[in-house]
Amino acid sequence: VDGRTANLGDNITVSNLGDGRIEVVSHQDFSGRYLKYLTKKFLKKQQLRDWLRVVSTNKGEYSLKFFNVVGEEGDEDED
Repeated sequence: VDGRTANLGDNITVSNLGDGRIEVVSHQDFSGRYLKYLTKKFLKKQQLRDWLRVVSTNKGEYSLKFFNVVGEEGDEDED
């Protein structure tokens, strides 16, 4: 906010909804693309980017979903 990092101020509130859910409410213009970028950056820093993706569920709403990972076991020949 105001061109400074790590400064949410009173315009943006982050609250914990329980069940592993958080809510970010902005009282000023806040780009959804920028929120998606910040979320991806956080996931990368926590080494979760390979498992989770950011998906838009409705206009202005985003959620994190797991990638579909299919195990490839037993199809390889060992010589």
